[in-house]
Amino acid sequence: FLYFKGFHALQTYRVANVLWKAGKQILAHYLQSQMSQTFQIDIHPNATLGSGIMLDHGTGIVIGETARVGNNCSILHHVTLGGSGKRGIDRHPKVGEGVLLGAGASVLGNVRIGDGCQVGA
Repeated sequence: FLYFKGFHALQTYRVANVLWKAGKQILAHYLQSQMSQTFQIDIHPNATLGSGIMLDHGTGIVIGETARVGNNCSILHHVTLGGSGKRGIDRHPKVGEGVLLGAGASVLGNVRIGDGCQVGA
């Protein structure tokens, strides 16, 4: 798994998240941009991701700024956790523990996906 782009994207996100919380948003956004260009995975540095997450096949994954993903979740290719379009509010999905987000799933707005759910497109 050390060669999987999903793993590399998650590690890049974790560094960007630390930078974001330390007030270095410009550098965090730079890492996000590089991750998007290199791995075709776009995770906002202020998103909250738990541990044990697997980004399977990775390409086309988008996770927005106020999204939260619980522990031990699997996210397949072309999944979007997108916003409602309004700025300055909590506008992205909240994903529980042990969730499977199937290929092509688009979850938009401030909705909650419960623990153990499976979402398909």
